[in-house]
Amino acid sequence: MVCAGLFYFLWSAPPETTAHLPNDDNHAPFLHMKKKEAEKHCNKCHSAKGIAPLPEDHPPKYRCLFCHKRQQGAGM
Repeated sequence: MVCAGLFYFLWSAPPETTAHLPNDDNHAPFLHMKKKEAEKHCNKCHSAKGIAPLPEDHPPKYRCLFCHKRQQGAGM
């Protein structure tokens, strides 16, 4: 019964809506790094003074690749 409930819960989860890590020249170096290593570099561009700052209401900014998944087949 517990397994059936868990299966139903996971089956009825909403679809993924967060954008994937872009597959472009800026992000190419991070596609094959381990997650923790790649995430060390995100703040260079996505800080308040970076070229692509995150909005104020963005969730915690230290687990980027937890939500922004890499494209299928990329990364470790």
